Amino acid sequence: MPDFITHVGLTHYVVLAAILFVIGLTGVLTSRNVVRVLLAVELMLSAVTINLVAFNNYLHTGNGLLGQIFAIFVLTVSAAEASVGLAIVIALYRARATADMEDYTLLKW
Repeated sequence: MPDFITHVGLTHYVVLAAILFVIGLTGVLTSRNVVRVLLAVELMLSAVTINLVAFNNYLHTGNGLLGQIFAIFVLTVSAAEASVGLAIVIALYRARATADMEDYTLLKW
């Protein structure tokens, strides 16, 4: 099998992360459901994590684990964001009985 088919380089990871980020950004901008928006944000954070690890492996071919450490921090923030976001969504759903973002005008002046 040719080498260009089996070799996965930095470009492949960056393209994959860009596609995931664009899908997530589209989900954030177009969705009216709060749960979908949270899932789209998680998708965007996963794209950032892929970029961190890919660039770390490309730039530090030795024992550099800085990208993986940052990726763990991003995953930690992502888990905290998901739990706090879902708690807020549950509280708002109990108050308004809807998951539509247009109906959440609780914090408007």
